[in-house]
Amino acid sequence: MNSAASAENSRRHAPFTEAEAWRDVGKGWQPLFGSFHGAGYSIEWHDFFAKREFDWAASFHPGCVELCLNLEGHGFVAGRGGRAEFAPNTVGFYHRQDEPLAAKRAKNEQHQFLTVEFSSPFLAKHLAGMEPMLHPVVRAAIGNSPAAPAANATVRLTAAQQQLIATLRQPPVYASAQPLWYQCKALELALTFLLQPPPEKEMFCSRQQRLAQERVEHVVFLLKQNLAAPPTLEELGKKIGCSHFYLSRIFSAQTGHTITQHLRQLRMERAAELLKSGDYNVTEAALEVGYNSLSHFSAAFHETFNCCPGLYPLKMPAQKRH
Repeated sequence: MNSAASAENSRRHAPFTEAEAWRDVGKGWQPLFGSFHGAGYSIEWHDFFAKREFDWAASFHPGCVELCLNLEGHGFVAGRGGRAEFAPNTVGFYHRQDEPLAAKRAKNEQHQFLTVEFSSPFLAKHLAGMEPMLHPVVRAAIGNSPAAPAANATVRLTAAQQQLIATLRQPPVYASAQPLWYQCKALELALTFLLQPPPEKEMFCSRQQRLAQERVEHVVFLLKQNLAAPPTLEELGKKIGCSHFYLSRIFSAQTGHTITQHLRQLRMERAAELLKSGDYNVTEAALEVGYNSLSHFSAAFHETFNCCPGLYPLKMPAQKRH
């Protein structure tokens, strides 16, 4: 065997490492705890700006179920008929067998997300006996079956789950206790997100949590439908089927901010898209998202992006829509 063939053979049989996939982001990739091949799980933090579309798929371990808690940035993971679309403050998971998945992170965006990589043997050991309650993606991973899609739909992170991410980055225990603490947190996340019990076996608290999340997602959908003249809080309550007082309470509990604050964030994100497209000037963008006062719009935009709206297209390269 010549040297080139020997090197290729060694490469193919070397243990998978994702370090090369994150080489361009430098310190933007930070392993926090665990070892995929050793402990069976690995928790990692990511914080980087993507100047160009980033190939995220190269970091996925074969035989892995990866849970992604996404705080900032947009991206997707797709394979075997399943697709997970990640927006800010969403969570989802996906399974890579031997074949690679398709996954990209959007360009010209800041990306912040935490991932927990679970090996199939780790999940099989700790979730033994729960097979009927596991999500099909997870059952396929444990059973090494290609029948299920490789990715599930994402859901919105609650305020408590967003806080958990901060805790995982700075564990509140002594170093000697961290191995047990991190394993407990990894199992907590697996039980929270990887199970999909049938409706008749769903616990009351889980059902209430699911219904609250569905209502919040419906609110966000209705707000996006007409940012310039959105429904009032009372109208939202009627459309969703609950009192507006209760709706306000569960929305704040799920997202960590009020409906009004979330509406402003949606308006600013949409205005930024319009300005970046190059098809709208500042006045047109402000009117499009419901601001009749340029001074109020500029103040809100600057508070959100730390940049005046007139300078935003210069700060963020234009992306013409076709």
